[in-house]
Amino acid sequence: MKVATTERPHPAGMGGVQKLFRFPNGYGASVVQFPYSYGGDSGLWELAVIRYSGEDTDAFSLTYDTPITDDVLGHLSEQDVDALLDQVAALEAANAKVSGAGTASAELPG
Repeated sequence: MKVATTERPHPAGMGGVQKLFRFPNGYGASVVQFPYSYGGDSGLWELAVIRYSGEDTDAFSLTYDTPITDDVLGHLSEQDVDALLDQVAALEAANAKVSGAGTASAELPG
């Protein structure tokens, strides 16, 4: 997998890891692997497209309106993640819209 801008323990505090990627177009990706992420229990990754709103590491929101996805993408190999990161890096900054706020994380089961 490409080298993350930031790598840290998953912010939900349930183990696992969050890798944040930031690109010059203002977009980025939160890539997580933890027991409740889609594919995490199989060693696979979950990716959410994010849009940065400031310089701080946590100054981002999930965005659900890119041509890449309207949700999070799960059950991803490292090669899948790399291909998606290339797509995020290629997004046009002018198309950036923000939905939601806060740190990216997977929804926990019921």
